[in-house]
Amino acid sequence: MDILRSARAVAGSSGDDIIDWSAAASAAKAGTPAGDLTLTDAEQAGYRDDVRDARNRLRSVGNVAFDLPDTIEIQHRHHWIDANVETFSRVVEPLETIPSLVPSLSRAANTATMALTLGFLGRNVLGQYDPLLLAESDTHALYFVHPNIRRVADELVVDYPRFRRWIAFHEVAHAAEFGAAPWLPGHLEAQLEQSVDAISAGRLDRDAFEELTTTMTAVEGYAELLMDRAFDDEYADLRAKLDARRQGGGPFVQFMRRLLGLGLKRRQYERGAAFFTAVADKRGLPAASVVWEHPDNLPTNSELDDPDAWLRRVNP
Repeated sequence: MDILRSARAVAGSSGDDIIDWSAAASAAKAGTPAGDLTLTDAEQAGYRDDVRDARNRLRSVGNVAFDLPDTIEIQHRHHWIDANVETFSRVVEPLETIPSLVPSLSRAANTATMALTLGFLGRNVLGQYDPLLLAESDTHALYFVHPNIRRVADELVVDYPRFRRWIAFHEVAHAAEFGAAPWLPGHLEAQLEQSVDAISAGRLDRDAFEELTTTMTAVEGYAELLMDRAFDDEYADLRAKLDARRQGGGPFVQFMRRLLGLGLKRRQYERGAAFFTAVADKRGLPAASVVWEHPDNLPTNSELDDPDAWLRRVNP
């Protein structure tokens, strides 16, 4: 970790955009060890088998038809940072029109904040299904951050191959729902653009933000349900230990979690999972999967807390 090199990268930020993305990536990587990406033949085969088995189990248990993303990568932390700089820049692009009284100072501050964000996430993300929202292509990607998976398995004192497999099932579950709902990326893009456009105009569109949050709650919750029903091993200890780890950490970690809204993301998991679990327990998993047949089948914010109301409307 080279804090001085990270600070120099931010200080040298330039350009006309509100964030110097090249400087942000350089600063994030300077402050974040890449990690070891040396894989044994058994580990390479393990990742491959985990993803393949997750696909087959999720297809069977969830009764959903989907293909794996074209891009599946085992990454170290710097790979993940580079991949997500593109994603973050697409989301932030509409905000470029917001004027700043002191552009150079604002750019440096924004660049430093983004570098801090990318570095923190790069050190903590285990896996990621990336639908590449707002991209010109319609390809999807699946990433596994190997150094983080190994480190967290050691910290939690859990079997590494089983933990790695559990992460694979979670990320492939996201691929399953996006594969079952070809309309979902466009739907999320429209909601995201509406929210960002409002911010760029200096206001908060609460309705658009609520719709986006509700959709993401459904996405996260369904993946949790599908993952739990399809995983072919014990997982209660993995979930309990990972949840405990997410609630721990020092003051800086807690600050970053609040800053990045990671607590909100956890609540999305829990609220969405409770909704879909109630539906599946009452009508079976195929009834829960109906959510991906059409955008109108998504639960509303109030229905997330009243699964029976959703069933009466969508699947009477």
